[in-house]
Amino acid sequence: MFPSKFPSNTVHCDVDAPTASRAASAIKTVKSAMSVPENELKRWRRTFDANASTGADGEKYLTAEQFVNAIAPKGDLTNIGRAQFAALFPVADSTKRGLVSWDDFVVFETILKRPDADYWIAFQYFDVDNSGTITYDEFKKVFQANIGPDAIPFDFDCDWVKLYLGKRDGTHVLGYSEFTQLMKGLQGERLRQAFKFLDTDQDGFIRPDQFKRIILELAGHKLSQAVIDRLPTLCTLTPGGRISYSEVIAFHNVIREMDMVERIIREATGKSKDGRIDQSDFMNHCVSATRYSLFTPMEASIIFHFAGRGSSSQRLALIDFAQLLDPRWRAPAEVVDAKAAHAAGHGVLHQIAHSVYNFGLGGLAGAFGATLVYPIDLVKTRMQNQRSSVVGQLLYKNSFDCVKKVFRNEGFIGFYRGLGPQLIGVAPEKAIKLTVNDLVRSRAMDPETGRIKLFWELVAGGTAGGCQVIFTNPLEIVKIRLQMQGEAAKLEGAVPKGAAHIIRQLGLFGLYKGASACLLRDIPFSAIYFPAYSHLKKDVFNEGYNGKQLSFLETLASAAIAGMPAAYLTTPADVVKTRLQTEAKTGQTNYKGMADAFSKIYREEGFKAFFKGGPARIIRSSPQFGFTLVAYEYLHKFLPYPFQEKPREVETAFTSQPEDISKVRARNALKILLDVHGDFGRRTA
Repeated sequence: MFPSKFPSNTVHCDVDAPTASRAASAIKTVKSAMSVPENELKRWRRTFDANASTGADGEKYLTAEQFVNAIAPKGDLTNIGRAQFAALFPVADSTKRGLVSWDDFVVFETILKRPDADYWIAFQYFDVDNSGTITYDEFKKVFQANIGPDAIPFDFDCDWVKLYLGKRDGTHVLGYSEFTQLMKGLQGERLRQAFKFLDTDQDGFIRPDQFKRIILELAGHKLSQAVIDRLPTLCTLTPGGRISYSEVIAFHNVIREMDMVERIIREATGKSKDGRIDQSDFMNHCVSATRYSLFTPMEASIIFHFAGRGSSSQRLALIDFAQLLDPRWRAPAEVVDAKAAHAAGHGVLHQIAHSVYNFGLGGLAGAFGATLVYPIDLVKTRMQNQRSSVVGQLLYKNSFDCVKKVFRNEGFIGFYRGLGPQLIGVAPEKAIKLTVNDLVRSRAMDPETGRIKLFWELVAGGTAGGCQVIFTNPLEIVKIRLQMQGEAAKLEGAVPKGAAHIIRQLGLFGLYKGASACLLRDIPFSAIYFPAYSHLKKDVFNEGYNGKQLSFLETLASAAIAGMPAAYLTTPADVVKTRLQTEAKTGQTNYKGMADAFSKIYREEGFKAFFKGGPARIIRSSPQFGFTLVAYEYLHKFLPYPFQEKPREVETAFTSQPEDISKVRARNALKILLDVHGDFGRRTA
């Protein structure tokens, strides 16, 4: 038993000769010892003035309630009562007069900047006499003052307390460093004592309701309500309907290492092909990601038991673990979303509006990309149409020679011949391609993992490429004839014809000449391009990994690189399409159709002819689609659809961006005290 009275000579564990005056002077010099940026002082002052009231002496002060309003986060605190933040008030109230002055508030906010602010504030809370040490009496009195009479009792005369506090000359004291270790191990000792207290028949088991009582007292603030409601179901992991001490310890270890649990789950699901993992995947990634195996098979079973809502054998997505990882998590049925309800009532109008929105952004993005690379497209078209087997028709030696001659003979404007029809048609073309690809992907995508199988990625891209031909073919045949007539008109002395003349000349059916070759080009192009773009972002640049967002250059690189194989591998179809859509001149070969064109080009010009303009096509298509998709994504980012429903995400400390880090640190400081008991601060609030 501990003595009821202690001699005056005190022994201190980790400080040389601390005195009350030394502790007071240490706090007094915090402001001068630490450099506080002016912008932080202004922000603190703004917070202080917004909540403080003027006292009798004309100065502003914060009462306990006003102090809570100033430091407590505004978000959902779930199982942490807002009034419990008043437990931090005695730490800030250095004069113990029930008011916090501006100077006190600056000291408190400065303390929150410490990396160990949570333990530092907890130490000051227990150090009632500001001596710089904590005696056995102080620890016991503060502990008991903050738990209710119905709480599971804690034996302060146990060997564990004696080991931490020590015993010398009848006086027990704790310095700051040793106090932090005591607080870190306190829950484990309380868990052991609580289980022993409730296990009245000492058979090593307790009832499910008793287990729930223990967890609510020790760690209820760390769990979502859904997990709390399912706590008794832990008894279903083993036969007998009761819960062993091993299971209680395993559950507590999972809660204590929740940050590591989340990290392993996020990494494992991110690397999984289907975005789902089972217990074996979790354990395997745990072994590979940590120096030692951090979690036991029992702990893994508990994680999957609560995430799988009682079925621990299934493969789970990241969203399935949300209720375990996020204490603020609520069941989807509990969340009332007015926007979603409104959208549900106006589904058709919502879909039409969203399609118009995508069409608009797709058109703007497509026009931007097409304008940037149009000169390259003109050179590519003229090179592809050059018939090397016809004497006198070899106008250009190579692409660079074509550039020089176009500039010399037609001027700078010649590089943009046919741009008008291109811009008129590019809006519906890009809108259809991007919208159809997104539509098919969204229908084939797993709603919980956000993953899509490669087959459906190819189908989505190919469908998008096929649907765009209805706009692409008329656009391209007019564009090609405008591009080709520039040099011919120069040689023949003819006046170039406009787009309207070409459309009247071709007629409706003529505008779709070469459509089969256009399909043969655009379907495989999009089937290659969109999956390559998606996998480059995710697998090479790690988009979404630990919440990562790609930079402008990373997004552009993904889009540009994806266009290279797509553009080059579809060049043969593009060559045939160009030949079919170009008006043949005297002496040039005429083609009856796609098969005839393939046959005659191979027979007359050889296999290499199918890849004419291939490099120019890469140089044109790669940056065009790169800039188009980058523009499309950034337009969505800066001009978001106002009624877009946000996808379900797992928002925790890994992904959330707090507005005010000091409020988060204040919450963390309170959590250290809540580890003593879930009701800590309620009795004194």
